[in-house]
Amino acid sequence: MLSAHVAVAKTPKYATGESGDTVEVVERAKGGISVILSDGQGSGRSAKTTSTMVVNKAVSLLADGARDGAVARAVHDYLYAIRHGKVSATLAIISVDLYTKTLLISRNSHTPVFILTNKEVKILTKEVSPIGVHRVMKPDISELPLEEGLIVVTFSDGILDAGKRTGQSNNLNDILGIIEGYRPEDTSFLTEALLGYATKLDGGRPGDDMAVVAVGIGDNPEESRVRKMSMNLPF
Repeated sequence: MLSAHVAVAKTPKYATGESGDTVEVVERAKGGISVILSDGQGSGRSAKTTSTMVVNKAVSLLADGARDGAVARAVHDYLYAIRHGKVSATLAIISVDLYTKTLLISRNSHTPVFILTNKEVKILTKEVSPIGVHRVMKPDISELPLEEGLIVVTFSDGILDAGKRTGQSNNLNDILGIIEGYRPEDTSFLTEALLGYATKLDGGRPGDDMAVVAVGIGDNPEESRVRKMSMNLPF
């Protein structure tokens, strides 16, 4: 029996009380889960308002059974209409779809997605237009079979741009090296390691909101049917 392991780690920009990145997890109508990550334009409360609105709309549609690509388009149309094409947001949806037995990745972001399997490593780096600003928008969608050993990781641009302010070097190979050090069952440690890596590059003071999402497909040796979720919310 396989098991999906989902983890999120996030922190706001230094000296900013509220992160503009929003992440939520929702159960899919036909079985499985989806993780939605959105980074609102700017930072602070206005960015948080945008990303929360985007994620909440996506959660509602996914829970109702809409397909991921249709959800991305609908959320874009919603943001475009509400903000008159003047506010953008990135959007990434990673879904473990038990109905199709696949893992789906829907992207509207310039940040990469790392895909590791037992056979290969792939990094999705194609820049895709954010949602909310162009009349016509098309998400970049990838689909993979659910198999043991699969790890998918993505993050907001606070991770990608870490080190720029301090003159530190940050590259995708370093990030890949961190990811390769963990098993699918260790996604919580993986997300914390990436967040720690980026924070260190920024001298301990994040230059932007940071969020990391990781999904791993691992073995479930006990064949337990119990689903678990945990959260740590500092305040």
